[in-house]
Amino acid sequence: MRIAVIDGQGGGIGRVIVEKLRHELGQSCSIIALGTNAVASSMMLKAGANEGASGENAVTYSLKRADIIAGSVAILAANSYSGELTPRMAEAIASSEAIKMLIPLNRCGIEISGVYDEPLPIQVDHLVNRVKKLYDEKKS
Repeated sequence: MRIAVIDGQGGGIGRVIVEKLRHELGQSCSIIALGTNAVASSMMLKAGANEGASGENAVTYSLKRADIIAGSVAILAANSYSGELTPRMAEAIASSEAIKMLIPLNRCGIEISGVYDEPLPIQVDHLVNRVKKLYDEKKS
């Protein structure tokens, strides 16, 4: 299974996601860090991603090989991350056939009703548990 983790700016959310995925799934899965910039990609690589790439073309190209896309709900919003996530990136993410596992952080002007506003570590735990369940189902 190939998991693409997408983040921008300082890469903090992506770093936490990669660390927890690596802890739960070990080395049995392939994690690709896709940053809107080199700093975000670097942070996710340091957290344990197998490979990383940054920029619009790298993100749009790499998504074709992903089974799961993980990140904040902001990755679906064009011009989020202070404009770092381009409309082409948002379209590629939304159009991808990969399953999207998104953390509902209300920082990009998108609020999802019915979702509890929990601290980031708890939201990442929910995301990782769901990815692990999908991973286990695919293995069997």
